[in-house]
Amino acid sequence: MIKDVKKEVENITNWIKDFVYTNNANGVVVGNSGGKDSAVVIGLLSKSLPKDKILTVALPCESNNSDFEDAKLVAKTFDVPFIKVDLTRAYEELRDEMERVEELPTNIKKEADINIKPRLRMTAQYHLAQGLGFLVIGTGNKSEYFVGYSTKWGDAGYDFNPIANYTVTEVYELAKYLNVPDKIINKAPSDGLSGSTDEDRLGVTYAQIDEYIENGKTDETAEKIILEKHQKNLHKVRPIPTYKRV
Repeated sequence: MIKDVKKEVENITNWIKDFVYTNNANGVVVGNSGGKDSAVVIGLLSKSLPKDKILTVALPCESNNSDFEDAKLVAKTFDVPFIKVDLTRAYEELRDEMERVEELPTNIKKEADINIKPRLRMTAQYHLAQGLGFLVIGTGNKSEYFVGYSTKWGDAGYDFNPIANYTVTEVYELAKYLNVPDKIINKAPSDGLSGSTDEDRLGVTYAQIDEYIENGKTDETAEKIILEKHQKNLHKVRPIPTYKRV
């Protein structure tokens, strides 16, 4: 729980502003998925920077049109620039080419194909950012990172992230304070890429993950899943190891 949400938002927005200007960036690119995390980050950006220094971009990739409509709603709510880059054709061509040159078990291939999508999104965001002299901002939260629910060089690829140390429970608190539309807040968390909700894919609820993070315990079955995922995916959050020459 956040003790003083108003003060917390002030601290975050000051940090964003300082980071952008200290790094001599012209502004920030943010992937606008139409979900709560990106909505919160966009809300924070709207309080940190002039609107001409913010670019929100929807990056559909075989996605539901409802997510695009939600992304438009978020951009309209916070009155920030909004564009669309459709990655569906690029995804289909890369997926088909990889299928031609490799043979993978069905279950592995499905996950490998899904992970192409966030990596294409990262590529598009950095292409826009380089052209504009902007930075790419991340939208992942602490609960996701704890269980490794992210894609290396995909949604985990960014220059800085203002909500990485906030649980899903705390992100909801920020969302309500920032007046994120109820439609977005009440939406089931989803990556918008796999066709399933986050909690279906994880096998546990975010409430259980948050309870474990905060208290060190939760439902016994859920706790086992959480710890297994945490240990298996530590490589995603640890610094990239490099060999130290003797």
